[in-house]
Amino acid sequence: MYRHFLKRILDLLAALAGLVLLSPLLLVVGLLLTMANGGTPFFTQERPGKHGRLFRILKFKTMRDFDPHRDTDVHSPNRITPVGAFVRRYSLDELLQLVNVLKGDMSLVGPRPLLPEYLPLYNSTQEKRHRVRPGITGWAQVNGRNAISWEEKFAYDVWYVENLGFLLDLKILIRTFIKVFRKEDVNQSGNTIMPVWQGNPTD
Repeated sequence: MYRHFLKRILDLLAALAGLVLLSPLLLVVGLLLTMANGGTPFFTQERPGKHGRLFRILKFKTMRDFDPHRDTDVHSPNRITPVGAFVRRYSLDELLQLVNVLKGDMSLVGPRPLLPEYLPLYNSTQEKRHRVRPGITGWAQVNGRNAISWEEKFAYDVWYVENLGFLLDLKILIRTFIKVFRKEDVNQSGNTIMPVWQGNPTD
């Protein structure tokens, strides 16, 4: 019952309350990023949701536009603005995904939605992460976030799908608040951006 009905009701109530209560903070962050980026503070991108169906994720834009004269590639950490770095440090860029939760694209808790180009690369076990709605936070995020390997992330995601329940979601939310407050596991080995996943190694 929780997986199919109650979880969705709790998501709706929490997302609506969160957007109302956090609206002053969202406005301030949006204004600061508008000035830092010299343009829009919003970033949208297609991501796979439940059953791999694509939706447009909404986030605050923490990186300036790509400049081939200044950046080695689109994933260069140099593109992150000082304001964007602060917003990332406290996971404020993810708050706009409460809108995605309201729309039914996402849940508060679930495997993080990754890039569509990863879809053909999952093995039969890893693709189980798409049996539920993706989340703003998840089991992998409270067990290492960007400080763990891709393989570990997927193992945590699959474990979550197979053990989904109210008490587990509550535990993840509590641990998320603690990690954000302590600014833990934001990066991997000093990098601010998680490296692109190349797929599973072949035998």
